[in-house]
Amino acid sequence: MTRRLRVALLAGGRSSEHDISLASARSVLAALDPARYDVVSVAIGRDGRWALESGAFALAAGSDPKPAPAETLPVPAEHGTLAALGAVDVVLPILHGPFGEDGTVQGLLELAGIPYVGAGVAGSALAMDKDLFKKVMRDSGIPVARHHTIRQGDEVENPYGYPVFVKPARLGSSVGISKVHDESELGPAVALARRHDEKVLVEEFVRGMEVECGVLGNRVPPPIASLPGRIDTLEHEWYDFESKYATDGMELVIPPELPQATIELVQQRAVDAFVAGDCEGLARVDFFVREDGEVVVNELNTMPGFTDTSVYAKLFEASGIPYAELLDRLIDLALERAERRSKLEY
Repeated sequence: MTRRLRVALLAGGRSSEHDISLASARSVLAALDPARYDVVSVAIGRDGRWALESGAFALAAGSDPKPAPAETLPVPAEHGTLAALGAVDVVLPILHGPFGEDGTVQGLLELAGIPYVGAGVAGSALAMDKDLFKKVMRDSGIPVARHHTIRQGDEVENPYGYPVFVKPARLGSSVGISKVHDESELGPAVALARRHDEKVLVEEFVRGMEVECGVLGNRVPPPIASLPGRIDTLEHEWYDFESKYATDGMELVIPPELPQATIELVQQRAVDAFVAGDCEGLARVDFFVREDGEVVVNELNTMPGFTDTSVYAKLFEASGIPYAELLDRLIDLALERAERRSKLEY
């Protein structure tokens, strides 16, 4: 009998996307085949404490791990959480936003020598920082919206006219983002964004269809793109937090009502952004498609929402890869990368 792979599932975390992470993790846990995988769950509280769960996430949305057994990193483990991670074959870090999707946890796993699903330290950190990500995309010849960065001590300026978007440079799920319609709204929008990050972006408004595309793969063979999907925000002015997570907050149309050549361009740009951003495993790339057919990258998420009804899962299901198979492939990709990199000399 083939030994089951021992998988550690990390979820929760310190970011504002804590509850979204737990919802993603519960869906992942339900879909992992118990005949193939022996799963240990690690819930990370909003205070950063790690708690080992007995195989399943019993946590309700909005709750935190119980205080014991737990530890706060980087204090050496006393209750077995890190020891449990060291004994697994692969880690699924289903963490969204800072302190999880930004390269921090990936660095911990690299130091521990544990294979893990998703982008590495550099790719994770780059995609989380929208300022640096856009600069790399521009240098790689990939169209992105123009942006102006405001750092601590800088004057609050908007060089693009109105409307514009103001956002924290390193956050997700549209938290802290404002659509600014005139100069009177600019200062308060920057102040809101600064509650979440010391670096703030003023980003030009791109008029066009909002389209998202999933990417799956490592280096060889080349990563593949899903069918794209159009985001219809229904009653919402833009794709904000409520439209992303409220029931009936948005509609996903797969494929979008675009010429086949434009759909293929979206898919190619998704893969190009994935490669230029040093990603592996998975990503969801978000675009604006202008009326003239130009495809503009908005951002890239290295660990997108991962419930079975999330955009990423729906895009690949429509492309012929169901949710459970998607997870199998991601675990295989994590193990392939670890095996490949183990041959490097340092």
